Amino acid sequence: MSARDAAEHDRAGGALAAEPQPAPGGTPPQSPPLPARAAAELVGTAALVAVVVGSGIQATELTKDVGLQLLANSTATVFGLGVLIALLGPVSGAHFNPAVTLAEWWTARRGGAGVSLRELGVYVPAQIVGAIAGSVLADAMFGKQLVKWSTHDRSAGHLLLGEVVATAGLILLIFGLARTDRLRFAPVAVASYIGAAYWFTSSTSFANPAVTIGRAFTDTFAGIAPASVPGFIAMQLVGAAVGLGLVALIFQTGRKAAE
Repeated sequence: MSARDAAEHDRAGGALAAEPQPAPGGTPPQSPPLPARAAAELVGTAALVAVVVGSGIQATELTKDVGLQLLANSTATVFGLGVLIALLGPVSGAHFNPAVTLAEWWTARRGGAGVSLRELGVYVPAQIVGAIAGSVLADAMFGKQLVKWSTHDRSAGHLLLGEVVATAGLILLIFGLARTDRLRFAPVAVASYIGAAYWFTSSTSFANPAVTIGRAFTDTFAGIAPASVPGFIAMQLVGAAVGLGLVALIFQTGRKAAE
């Protein structure tokens, strides 16, 4: 980074501190009105869950091979998530995830860029409502019962550990990109990480409390039994805390070059 780039980065950092901006998407100089950002979070989360659930339904109707089902599900999620972040990132930051929003709020409380308490109180309900709506929409598109509680139990301890790992990695990625001024890569990087985490985590990487709640409303391939939801959300919050800890450890700022 040149001296000029560094100076511009410092000025941008000052502006972000003065007016918190969301991640992982774009960070426009002036934030759109809060209702527009809330709508972007609701629509984006709904679309994400519709992609996850809908592709799961489609996969199970096309093949009985579970490996191919997961491949189809993860591939659709990667492309869908990347498009949604690129499209809605400049509006709301494309969180689509209460864990990300909470992590941003915590960062803002400690003097960094992030969302305010008021924004937190608007974003999270919008994400949850959007997730439920996306699940219902996916079932409707495939002629399924609109609301049918999932019977897919996911309460095993190794699955909960998988959620800690998946969420910690996601937070580390997003806030690591922010710390190194590389959020422009978020659409590809975040979507790629989620696609990989489908395969390397035992839980298939929900890593998102809102999506977890939404997926309880569908008794299909992507569903999760309501009784398993609290455990998943608790571990996702633990993972978010671990991820923020790793960000603080790895991406330390303000140190002298001699150190």
